[in-house]
Order: sequence, then structure tokens, then C-alpha cells
Amino acid sequence: MIISLCLTYSTCIDVKTTSGVVRGQTIDVLNVSIDQFLGIPYAEPPVGRLRFAKPEPIKTPKPDIIDATKPKNSCIQNVSLLVPNLTFSEDCLVLNIWTPNAGNNNTNKSQPKPIMFFIHGGGLTSGSIFMDFFNGKALATNDVMIVSTNYRLGPFGFLYGDREDAPGNVGLFDQLLALKWVRENAEQFGGDRDQITIFGQSAGSWSVSTQIFSPLTKGLFKRAIMESGAIVYSKSRDPISTGEALQSAKDIAKRFNCSESEEWLQCLREIPADKLQTTAIFPTFPVLGTEYLPISAQKAFQKKNFRTGLVRDEGSSLAEPMVGPLPNPLTVESFKQYINKTNDIYRGLDVQRWTDYYLQTVNQSDARALRWAFYEFLGDITNKCPTYLFAKQFYLNRDRSHNVYFYELTYENPIVAKLMKCDPETMGICHGMDIPYVFGLPLTTPGFTPEDQALSRAVMIMWTRPDG
Repeated sequence: MIISLCLTYSTCIDVKTTSGVVRGQTIDVLNVSIDQFLGIPYAEPPVGRLRFAKPEPIKTPKPDIIDATKPKNSCIQNVSLLVPNLTFSEDCLVLNIWTPNAGNNNTNKSQPKPIMFFIHGGGLTSGSIFMDFFNGKALATNDVMIVSTNYRLGPFGFLYGDREDAPGNVGLFDQLLALKWVRENAEQFGGDRDQITIFGQSAGSWSVSTQIFSPLTKGLFKRAIMESGAIVYSKSRDPISTGEALQSAKDIAKRFNCSESEEWLQCLREIPADKLQTTAIFPTFPVLGTEYLPISAQKAFQKKNFRTGLVRDEGSSLAEPMVGPLPNPLTVESFKQYINKTNDIYRGLDVQRWTDYYLQTVNQSDARALRWAFYEFLGDITNKCPTYLFAKQFYLNRDRSHNVYFYELTYENPIVAKLMKCDPETMGICHGMDIPYVFGLPLTTPGFTPEDQALSRAVMIMWTRPDG
């Protein structure tokens, strides 16, 4: 390792990796020196013949120093209000690292640090490691190395072609390759490759659940934390079948006048990325019966230490992106109609049965009460029930040396609500409102109270303590 001074006022640090020499910065965070590396490439650009294909490791280290002092591309997606001011491209397979241990200038350099490997959410169709919510600098002050990774989204990450060059789930293969890159390069950043915790929120939590039971990840991580979501034990199903996925891919091909001959995939590879990304469906599901997910998760739980949990009102902020704006006022009839709308994603719903259950104690002439009942239904079906049942099955499969923990966030905060675009009066504690506490936002952002900061410190300690 070589320490060099930047031409600016900050200190730069150069680290030799399998991708080449990467140049990051040493920054002061809460009176702790943290080495920050942004946008380190971990794979060859997934373009051309590699669109829809498994990611390939970087074959030859870059000859020039890789600038890891500023953000790079986010994976191409339909831009939302939560990902402003970012650049998007297919060439997006990069990761971020925050570590207290890479530089010789750090006085606390002693033994390798545990590694926290984060997977962002967004329905497998959106999101980025360069969103402000996911800055790992404060979390790294808990004497751990933080890594976050981009992965391909929507059709770029999950289109299935029933061929070796389009095996489906390549967004999950991206996560796998990033995890392998971290293990291979951990020592250079002061991390312990044998003490890796993977964690994610929303679709990142789904991803963690798939990484837990995929046979391809065996031995790559020791612990897992899932925040609001599991891709299995859902009312809908396990991940979609290969037959469903292949038909969906061919339907996309037809939209672009690509014939169903052997060359339909090549035709899709030649479609401009900005046009192909418009076919993304929220949420996207992984494909079951493939190399990555060969069997149902119920048959494949690995024994690891495990923590998972939820926020109180999971469904409120998910309603609009999933079924569109709810009518105002909401009636019993429209309540049924919107439950039926979710049937496009969650197959085989008995609308009357679900309506009877969620309205059994509700004043059916109270539009506000009906709205909250719908939020409760949607939160249960999307996140609460799958997450709880996944944790329960994990608990039943554990041995006595492994622990399972469950949490629920019920703490209200107006600043966090505003940041997450969540109206506390009409939406409560929304999906994703645990993220700021996990990443220490109350400690690095003005306006938070000592109570907010104490909660964030407690959450960060829970997340970074290896065994709870």
C-alpha cells in the first residue's frame, strides 16, 4: 500500500486490488478516520455479448490508477424521486468501501475488521449504492468495514433466455461476484474475509434471502440481516418459474419486433438500453429452477446467525408504486378492486376472503379506516408475512450455536419521514424508514434530537455486533 497526498486538502490512499490500484480518500467521520473508496469496478462492463449474461471478473488489472474518490454510474433504471442527480449506464458494476483500517495513518489498525456487505433495495428494478441514504461512513465508525454493491436491475438483471448466455438471475450473479471480489481483496482494506455479514433492505432483503439458500454462496458469508422482505414464504409463490420467465422475455422481444428464432436474444442485445429499461416491471422477481436457485428455499436453509425485522406500516408507501394512487375516498367496493389489482403480482387471491378478514373490525363507512386497512393488507402480503415466516423457518432449522433475532421499528421521526417522502399522519412509519438509523444519518445530519441519535447508535451497534 502507498499513501499519497491529493492535490486537494484531503489525504488520498492507494490500494492494490485485483481490479488495479484504486485511489480513495481518508475522511473524518465522527472523529474517526475512515478510508472511503467509491465506485471500484469488480467486473467487466456487462454490455454487448454480456447483456443478460453472467458477469465476468476483470481479466487484467487496469494499468492506470482507478479514481475511487467520486461516485460512478448507477445501473440503468426508470428514474424515481428517490434517485435524483445520478448518472445511469449499463456499465455500472462497481462497489463502495468504507473502512477504518486501510491506511497506515490510522492509529486503530490492529486486527482485520468484520465486513458488512450491503445490498440495496428497489424492487429489483431501481436503486443505487450512490443514494445518500446508503452512505456507509458513519456505520464504519463502529470498527467494521462496510461494502455496498451495484447490481443489474430489471430486464438487464433478471431476463431469462433458457440459455447459458442468458441464464436469468444475473443481478444475483453480480452480487455473488462482488462478494467474491470482497473476499479476495478484503485483506488489502483491513477486512476479515471470514467474518462477513450480508445485509439488505426491501429487495435487498429479498436478495439476502436468495443468497442464504443458493448453493453457489456456500461458505462465502457467516451472518445475514434482512430488513423488510423475503423472496420466499410469500402468499404469491416462490420466485417465478422458468416457464413464466421465458414467456415474459419473449413478450419483451415481441415488443421490439424480435422474432422467436434463435436470434431473438441477440436482437434484444442490440436494443438501446434506454428503450429496453422501459419494460421493467415493479417488482421484478428472481427465477426458480435455475443454477442460482435450483430448489425451493424451504428445502435449503443454511445454518447461520440471522437477524430480520420490519417497520410498523410496511404497506403505506408501497401502495402507489404497486397498484397506483388509491381513490379518495376509498369505499368497500374500491377496497376489493384494489385487492384484486394486486392479483397481477400475488396470484390466486380470494378477494372476498381477504376483504372480510381485513375489514372485520373496521368501520366500513370510514374512508380513512379503509385506507389504513388496505395498507395493512399490502404490508402483510408483501413484507410482514414473508419476513416473519422466513425467520420462523430459519429458527426451526437452526442448531443451538446459531441465533435468530427479530425487530419492529415503531419509532416516529418527522425528519426521517420527510426524507423518505412519507406523511406520518396518513402513512405512519413507512417501508424503508429504518435505513437512516442503520446508516447513522441522525449522527451526521443537523436537526436530529439526542433521542434520535441514541436510537441510531443502538441500531448500528446491533447491526455490527457479530453475534447480537
